[in-house]
Amino acid sequence: MARAITVALGCLLAAAPALAHHGPSVLGTVRITQPVMAGGQILEPGTYEMRLTGEHVEPLPGQSADAEQVVEFAKDGRVVAKDVAQVMPGSTGAIGTSGSASSQARVERLKADDFVRVSVNREGERYLVYLPMAGR
Repeated sequence: MARAITVALGCLLAAAPALAHHGPSVLGTVRITQPVMAGGQILEPGTYEMRLTGEHVEPLPGQSADAEQVVEFAKDGRVVAKDVAQVMPGSTGAIGTSGSASSQARVERLKADDFVRVSVNREGERYLVYLPMAGR
């Protein structure tokens, strides 16, 4: 029994570096100016910290395992909503009208003001989150 515990602990320690690469991290600060929906929750106007959770969404056929990741929106240290971000690897420049290569979060209203797109560039990857306006 002691050997089984030692082996299991050794496996966990060996896997830790691989798991740490995909762990939670802060993407940036986002300022929302009108109420939007994120994961079924209303985000009221305000400033939110946007963070990666380390969770990945089941990829569609042909997508990489990292194509979509779960992000959370936190205010005053408390998570208030989660949603899914599309991840564009190797995208150091703007995609469409998603802004510059700056790591600063960019929030834009799209499609006849029905959606808000949050765009963040971090470590060579572009994260895009599409949030519908609340009440539409």
